[in-house]
Amino acid sequence: MKTITKFFVAAVALFGVATAATAKNPDNTNNNVSPETEQVAEHDMNVYGANYTDGDKFDGLTRKVGFDRMIPPHALEVCYNKTTHIIFPAEITYVDLGNENLVAGLADGAKNVLRVKSAFKSFKQETNLSVITEDGSYYTFNVKFAKEPL
Repeated sequence: MKTITKFFVAAVALFGVATAATAKNPDNTNNNVSPETEQVAEHDMNVYGANYTDGDKFDGLTRKVGFDRMIPPHALEVCYNKTTHIIFPAEITYVDLGNENLVAGLADGAKNVLRVKSAFKSFKQETNLSVITEDGSYYTFNVKFAKEPL
């Protein structure tokens, strides 16, 4: 995508829980997890039912993504009264906002500067932000609210 709208308005990317044919069995004690983790899994299974998956069980040939293949996220703090600007080395071609707590857009006259701020006076739950630039680079950020962003 070569063009980006002048201002991104709270792009919501809330996807449901991934489904799998086989749900995690909370009664299985031979899975090398702590009792606390097992309680969380049991709770999730009660909430999501047979569609629950913790990422360990998929249909067909699958393997987990190794840490060496992951792109660790940068930390980013935002607030309502101030705008945070992120400067990228190349033109921005794609932006995804984790949820409706963020608003973002290109800075006027600069195709490589993204302005980000909170859409609300505060929010508690951390969200994320992803950016792809024209040179093919991918950037990801874990975003949280702060009264005074660093």
